[in-house]
Amino acid sequence: MRSQQAALQRGLDELALALPAGAREKLLAYLELLAKWNKTYNLTAIRDPEKMISHHLMDSLAVLPHLPAGTLADIGSGGGLPGIPLAIAQPERRVTLNDVNQKKGAFLQQAVIELKLSNAEVHIGRVQDWQPAHPFACVISRGFAEIADFIATCRHLLAPGGLLAAMKGVFPQAELARLPAGADCGDVRRLKVPLLEAQRHLVLCRCKG
Repeated sequence: MRSQQAALQRGLDELALALPAGAREKLLAYLELLAKWNKTYNLTAIRDPEKMISHHLMDSLAVLPHLPAGTLADIGSGGGLPGIPLAIAQPERRVTLNDVNQKKGAFLQQAVIELKLSNAEVHIGRVQDWQPAHPFACVISRGFAEIADFIATCRHLLAPGGLLAAMKGVFPQAELARLPAGADCGDVRRLKVPLLEAQRHLVLCRCKG
């Protein structure tokens, strides 16, 4: 645990990210919960505690400076990434975690309860069938689908002027060549993820119609 605490602090220092009181403890508690449930539900292939800091927490938190203010939906959240770290880091932001898988949805609901995330809720079901009462300022996905599919299945969740944010590894040249009409994904930002020697990009898309 002490090595995880040190790695987390190094990563937060590199991001120059100021977290609210108790957030560091909640982030580590989240990883403990993820590791516990992972033994049964296979939520993540990463089991090394320090790799969880870099590949899960830092990878998620690195997008924060690039997201618009307002409500956020995390599509295909799985083990809660990036939605749970974002909800912990920004308790003033409403975050909805979505997954179609019932077991993953059960984990997400338990995590929200155990971590006392009063700003987070869970929606289990196909995103195509989801008609939220209030559309979102931002809809984010970490490996949910190719960008074109992400746009096709999620654009109806956006409030006017909202953003779709697709988390990707290497620059997704081929995916950007296959965008649907009315989608502007020209804003692609290279992310520097602390403790992680790998390429990461965030593709921000605006949709017309």
